[in-house]
Amino acid sequence: MNRVVCAVPLHVPRPDGPWEGVRENLADLGNAVVHTTWSEWLPTVLTSPRLSELLGEADWARYRRTPDPAVRYRFAAARLLIKFTAGAALGVPPEHLDLAYQLKGRPYLRGFDQIELSLSHTGDLMAVGLSRIGRIGVDVEPAERAVRLDLLRKQILTPAEAEEIAGMPEPERVPYALRLWTLKEAYSKAIGQGLRLAFKEFGFGPDLSLRAPDGSTAPVAGWGFVTHSVLGRYLLSIACHDTGLSTTDDTSAGSMLDRGFLSAMHQGG
Repeated sequence: MNRVVCAVPLHVPRPDGPWEGVRENLADLGNAVVHTTWSEWLPTVLTSPRLSELLGEADWARYRRTPDPAVRYRFAAARLLIKFTAGAALGVPPEHLDLAYQLKGRPYLRGFDQIELSLSHTGDLMAVGLSRIGRIGVDVEPAERAVRLDLLRKQILTPAEAEEIAGMPEPERVPYALRLWTLKEAYSKAIGQGLRLAFKEFGFGPDLSLRAPDGSTAPVAGWGFVTHSVLGRYLLSIACHDTGLSTTDDTSAGSMLDRGFLSAMHQGG
C-alpha cells in the first residue's frame, strides 16, 4: 500500500470559516486537519447565545461546573472547533452533532462510526484532525520549546535516531529531535496508545518512514506522517492511516452516518 497523504493543515480563524478546503480534503485525501487559536475563537464562546446548544448537554454541564474561567473557555473553544470542523466536512449544522468520549477520553462523533477524530492543543494553538479512511493523530508543540537533547535521547529517541542526530550540525539537532517527538506523539494518539507506548520502541527515518529501534523498516503499511510549521511559531505533526476499506468518497451526512442512527434520527423527527 502506498504511503498515505496527510492533508495540509488549514487555518480557520473563526467559526464562520473559511471551511471550503476541509470538505475537499476529506473527500480527496480521506483526512483533513484544521488549526486556530483560542483567542480567535474566544469571542464566540463569550457571546454566542447558542453556546449550550452547540456544546450539547454533557459538555455544557462540564463547562458550567469548571471553576477556572480560562480552563472553561478553552474547553468550550476546543469542542466548538471539533464540531464546526466536522460539521463543515459532513454538511451538518454543528449543533446537530453529538460529541462523545471513549473511556480514555478520545472524542468521537456519535453515529458517525467511520469518522476518526484527534485533538491537540498547546499555548494559544489548538488543532483537530478528521479521517474517514482510518486512524488519525495530531500533536502540536511550540517550535522554540526549550528541551534538553540528553533527556530526549534518554526518553524518546531510538539508538538509530540518536546516531542520526549526533551526525547533524549542532543547530539542527534539537529542532529535529523536537520534530521526532511530535511525530511520535501523533502516532501514539492515532493508534490509541497515548503514553503507554514507549517512544524508544519505534522511530522514524529521514524519509519519515516508520522504523524499528535499530533503524530497520517497520513491518507496517498504509501510514503517512508529516510535520508542518503553523502560525510561524508552532509545529503540527500528523499521523494518518488508510485501512483500505473505505467504500465511498461521499462525505455527506447521509452516507457517512451510521444507518441505524440515521433511521433513529428520522423517526425521532
